[in-house]
Amino acid sequence: MPSFGDAGQVFDPFVYLGYLAGQTEHIALGIASLILPLRHPAHVAKAAATADQLSGGRLILGIASGDRPDEYPALNEAYGNRGERFRESFKYIREMAHSSPAFENRYGQTNGEMDMLPKPTAGKIPMLITGGSQQAPEWGAHQCDGLITYPRNIDDQASAVRSWRENIASETGFSKPVMQSLYIDLLADPDAAPQPIHLGFRSGMNYLKAFLKSLEDIGVNHVALNLRFNQGIIEETLLHLAEDLLPEFPARGYQL
Repeated sequence: MPSFGDAGQVFDPFVYLGYLAGQTEHIALGIASLILPLRHPAHVAKAAATADQLSGGRLILGIASGDRPDEYPALNEAYGNRGERFRESFKYIREMAHSSPAFENRYGQTNGEMDMLPKPTAGKIPMLITGGSQQAPEWGAHQCDGLITYPRNIDDQASAVRSWRENIASETGFSKPVMQSLYIDLLADPDAAPQPIHLGFRSGMNYLKAFLKSLEDIGVNHVALNLRFNQGIIEETLLHLAEDLLPEFPARGYQL
């Protein structure tokens, strides 16, 4: 989309997930993020449960209300009420994970005499809300399994994480993860000072490590590194990240 400077995800996410599930065995498979008001939740529930089953329970579904107004007329949908439709879609997907559900909302109704197969492997699909998605913070903390947010400076991000933790503390007995994106352009000089780029920075490895450590300290659980603006050879950058960065951040179990 010209006004956003990108094309979003080129591949359909669920077709792509099926491909990735067949090519991998252990890594989590995530979408960040599916625009719920632009899809019927019956199709989302079916496709997500299918991808989850085929991957052995590795699906994590990022969800959002959408922030690209030009997409809505293409599907004859209103932009202004997307927050309400997001909540209704979310409820529909949750209900369809139950056996023979009986419920009704704007997207349809079931009377308990039919069912959807397959079911998610863990009883429900982990769904992470992206930003606010037109919802009250308390709703997101209570209903969703985690938060996906954009990068901010450390102080502002610490405040956002703290707010999320405070909301979920009143709703659940356990913490829910926080994930953020980060665009990077990794330079060959490990001591290269940071320079700002869109939603991230250009720097050497040492600054990147220090920055990620600071995110870890404020409670960010996962960071998705985006190499869209990386000027080096992607394969070499990935190898550099795998050998020099990932050992600094060993994987930790986290229940959704």
